[in-house]
Amino acid sequence: MNTLRVVPVETQPARVQPLSVLPVFLNLRGKRVVVAGAPEAATWKAELVAAAGADVHVFTLEHTDELATLAQSPPAGSVKLALRAWMPDDLDGAVLAIGALEGEEAEDFATAARLRGIPVNVVDNQRLCSLSFGAIVNRSPVVVAISTDGAAPVLGQAIRARIETLLHPAVASWAAAAKGMRDLIKSRVPMGPARRATWSAFAQSALLARRAPDECDMDALIDGAVDQGGSIAIVGAGPGDPELLTMKALRMLQSADVILYDRLVSPEVLELARREARRMLVGKAGGGPACGQDDINNLMVSLAKSGKRVVRLKGGDPTVFGRLAEELEAAARENIPVEVVPGITAASGAAASLKMPLTDRRFAKRLQFVTGHAQNGGAPEHSWAHLADADVTTVFYMGGRTFAEMADHLAASGCSPDLPAVIVWSATTPRERAISTTVGGVATAVSFGPTGEPCLIFTGEAARCVAIRSAGNASNIVSYG
Repeated sequence: MNTLRVVPVETQPARVQPLSVLPVFLNLRGKRVVVAGAPEAATWKAELVAAAGADVHVFTLEHTDELATLAQSPPAGSVKLALRAWMPDDLDGAVLAIGALEGEEAEDFATAARLRGIPVNVVDNQRLCSLSFGAIVNRSPVVVAISTDGAAPVLGQAIRARIETLLHPAVASWAAAAKGMRDLIKSRVPMGPARRATWSAFAQSALLARRAPDECDMDALIDGAVDQGGSIAIVGAGPGDPELLTMKALRMLQSADVILYDRLVSPEVLELARREARRMLVGKAGGGPACGQDDINNLMVSLAKSGKRVVRLKGGDPTVFGRLAEELEAAARENIPVEVVPGITAASGAAASLKMPLTDRRFAKRLQFVTGHAQNGGAPEHSWAHLADADVTTVFYMGGRTFAEMADHLAASGCSPDLPAVIVWSATTPRERAISTTVGGVATAVSFGPTGEPCLIFTGEAARCVAIRSAGNASNIVSYG
C-alpha cells in the first residue's frame, strides 16, 4: 500500500490563554511607598516592600515594638513611622499605596490612590485592590510569585512550599553570578546556538547545584559551548501525558531551536517547549499522510548543519518502533552529534493507566512488543506460534487496520479466539478510550474506536483483569464481545 506523502508543515505554538491577573514585578528601590492602618498588618506589608528596597512611610495610630524594631533595622530600603492617621497628601509622590483599613476609611484610601494614579492594595478587600500580593518564594535575585486571584490562598501557600523544596537556596548565588557572567559570555561565546547552549547549561547547573558557583564553574560552562555547532537530540515524548516526560526530555524541549515532531506527539507535550523554537510537523502517524523518512532525515541533517539545535520529537520511546536506526545513520554520515533521550513507551503508559500488570507472574512468562504493520502498510510477517501463546503478554503497536489479517494467522497457529484482549486509544491523555474484548473480537471492536488516534492492542491472560474492571463499570473502559 502506498502512503500519501506530504511535506513538513511549520506550526505555531498555541496562543496565550486568558489570565485572571497579569503578573508583574515592581522595582521599588528608593521609591516612596505608603502603608497605613492597623499595626499588625502594616508591619508585615511594610517589611515586605522594604525588603524590595522601598522608602516606606507608615502611618498608624498605635505604636508597637515590632514596628519600632522594623524602622530601626529594615531588611533593605528604609521605614519611617508617623503615629497619626494618614492624609491624602501623604500619597503624593508614592508609587504604591497599601492600606490595612476598613469601612469608609478603606474606601477613602483607595479613592485617594486611584485619583493619583497609584496602584493600591487594601488588605482583605479584593474589591478595592488594583494590585494584590501573592505567595512568594524568595531566592533573590530569583523571585517567584504565586497568585490564585484570591480564590484559594491556601493553595497558593501549598504551591509555594512545593517550589521551595525544588529550588535550593544556592540558586540565589548562581542567579547573582549570572549578572557578572553576561559580559564575559558576550566576549567569549558567539551569538546564536552556542550562546544559548551556554545559558542552558548554566541554568541546569544552577538548578542542580547545592553550593555557590566559583570561577572554575563559569570557565567550564563557557569552554564547553564555544566550539559547539548544530546538534540533534532524538527525544521520546512519552505516551501523551506531559507529566510523564523525563526531566531530560523537558530540558531538550526548552533549549531547542527547531522541533520536528510526529502526529503522535500530544499538544500538551508541545506546550512545554521553548516558545521561540520553530515547530515543524513531519507526519508519521500510522495509516495517515506522512512525510517520507528520507525527507525527514534530510531536513533534520540540514538544520543541524546550519548550526541549529534540532529536537526530533517522537511519541513514546524512540527506540521502540521509532525508526531510530535510520535517523542515527543519517546523522552519522554527516558527523553530526546525536543524543537519544528515552521516553515512556506507549505500552507502559497504557498499562499503568489501565492498572494492568504486563508481567503478572501467574499468567505471563514473557512480554513482547511487536509491530502491527509492515513497511508496505499491510500485516507483517511474524512467528505466529510465539504470538499465539496464551501465557505471553503481546502488545501490537500500530495494528488497528491490520489485526483482522493477523487474527487469521494467530488462529491458524492455535490461538483461542476467546483469549483476552484490550484495545487502547490515546493512552494517558484526556482522550483515552479502551475496549476490553477478545482476540476474536478485536477486528470489529477497533471500528468502534476514534479514528486518527494512536492505538495499541494487548493480548494474553494478563489482560483479563481489564475485562473484570470493565464488568465493574470502570469509567474509561467498555466491553465488546
